[in-house]
Amino acid sequence: MATPKTGLNKFGDLKRRLLFLLGALIVYRIGTFIPVPGIDPLVLDQLFKSQQGGILGMFNMFSGGALSRFSVFALGIMPYISASIIVQLMTTVSPQLEALKKEGEAGRRKITQYTRYGTLFLAVFQALGIAVALESQAGLVLDPGMAFRLITVVTLTAGTMFLMWLGEQITERGLGNGISIIIFAGIAAGLPSAIGGTLELTRTGAFSIPLVLMLFVGILLVTALVVFVERGQRKILVNYAKRQVGKMVVGGQSSHLPLKF
Repeated sequence: MATPKTGLNKFGDLKRRLLFLLGALIVYRIGTFIPVPGIDPLVLDQLFKSQQGGILGMFNMFSGGALSRFSVFALGIMPYISASIIVQLMTTVSPQLEALKKEGEAGRRKITQYTRYGTLFLAVFQALGIAVALESQAGLVLDPGMAFRLITVVTLTAGTMFLMWLGEQITERGLGNGISIIIFAGIAAGLPSAIGGTLELTRTGAFSIPLVLMLFVGILLVTALVVFVERGQRKILVNYAKRQVGKMVVGGQSSHLPLKF
């Protein structure tokens, strides 16, 4: 009876994980183009053009352009990140959470559940704030009122919770940390337009060629530094004591325990 080849199984599993990752990213990018109803897209586009260099532009970058289109993923994954940070900080000041953290897998699942509840609360709060802020802009909301606020809160909250679930699925069934990959996909989606805008500014003379080259070199150096720190390890020396097994003396070897920097 033939036995399956381990190498083929390994590459088959890698292929399935890679295909799942690509499919999840495609779903994420499609969602960034599905708009929330009740918004005038022309007025919204003018608003973001006037605020391109401000805080709205930064949040729009992290959402992969979803905020400028006011799509169902306009909030992005930021409520989950904020909830994770809050819960992690609370574990240092709350004895109950600190005890849960020491309980192993069961405690970790409970903390994850609290993080999800925190994500839901923050998403509802931020979505309501966005709805009220949009109503204050003249002509932006087609039919302002309680119905628009309810639709906006439900849609944006559902989009954030779906992204949280999608990130967890990528972590479990795909490659790498799902939340980080979603954030990276959102930022990378804006790279073509950013490069095109830089080239256009260079062509019109707003940016000089040496400045563009310095920016390019700076990006490479920052990327190399991040990769260097991320891959950095400290090797801890581990010595094994000698022991006697029958008439033989075994052990006495040394190895290194890699500790992530």
